[in-house]
Amino acid sequence: MTETCSMYNLSLDRNLYSLDGEEQNFFKRQTDIQDGEKLKEHIIAVQEEAFKVVNYPCIQGFRFTKLKIGRHPAYKDFLKLGQERRGAIYLEMACCFGNDARLAVMDGFPVENVIAADIRPEFWELGHKLFKSTHETFPVPFIAGDVFDPAHIAPCPPFYSSPSGPTPDLATVTSLIPLQGRISAIHASAFFHLFNEAQQLIVAQRLASLLSPEPGSMIFGQHGGVKDKGPFTSFDGVTTFNHSIESWREMWDGGVFKKGEVTVEAVLQEVAKRGKTSEGKDRHWVFVGDGPFYVMDWCVKRI
Repeated sequence: MTETCSMYNLSLDRNLYSLDGEEQNFFKRQTDIQDGEKLKEHIIAVQEEAFKVVNYPCIQGFRFTKLKIGRHPAYKDFLKLGQERRGAIYLEMACCFGNDARLAVMDGFPVENVIAADIRPEFWELGHKLFKSTHETFPVPFIAGDVFDPAHIAPCPPFYSSPSGPTPDLATVTSLIPLQGRISAIHASAFFHLFNEAQQLIVAQRLASLLSPEPGSMIFGQHGGVKDKGPFTSFDGVTTFNHSIESWREMWDGGVFKKGEVTVEAVLQEVAKRGKTSEGKDRHWVFVGDGPFYVMDWCVKRI
């Protein structure tokens, strides 16, 4: 496989495909493809289409097949929130194919209270192709938009009291602005580490403006992290920024939110190497270079 797109200097490699037992069960249940080899070919076919849209490392490395949300330390609290809080809205931010949203619905989060957003609407449509669904069989509304676009999320401080008026029907919204101050749970994985430090603060502020002020409302996810904060340059020369646990907490508690209004939990773990691609790069985290790479599981929760 030699096709290479323009944004990243990456090429497809079928050898990167690897599903563990839990991932196999999820995709077999979602697609109704029970044969492992047929399932592999189906997933790879959709991956190839997505790679032509944007050749993201997470597409190349099949990161969209990993059950990120289901393995997050806050997942049980998230599901409990959806089951116990009446009308609790869940936003899957930077949703890509929507695999995390689908797992959450499968595990009991009410589908009528789920909404997804991404800058690339093509990925959401490819998600229907990947999971063999339609807009009717998986009726989660999708909003296309750029997190930095004020027409998508208006710049405003977090809500410390509930917004006035009724919550709009999710099927009718065309941006996330009508939902500011109304969303109970936001999941955003493999997202923040795409940006520099100043941009990450803006992203945090925009997401915070969407969060409900009710105690227990949460923003959570996973992305690259480091022991000591600083710029990070990937193998293709793109420089972004990685937070440490300490700087991540400081950004949210006392930065984005007033001091003491949220709890910030974060855990840093080194990603184990799992072999090399045909080009000599790491099998699953192809953008990490030669040094160690850490991921941070984190959760920001209203008190």
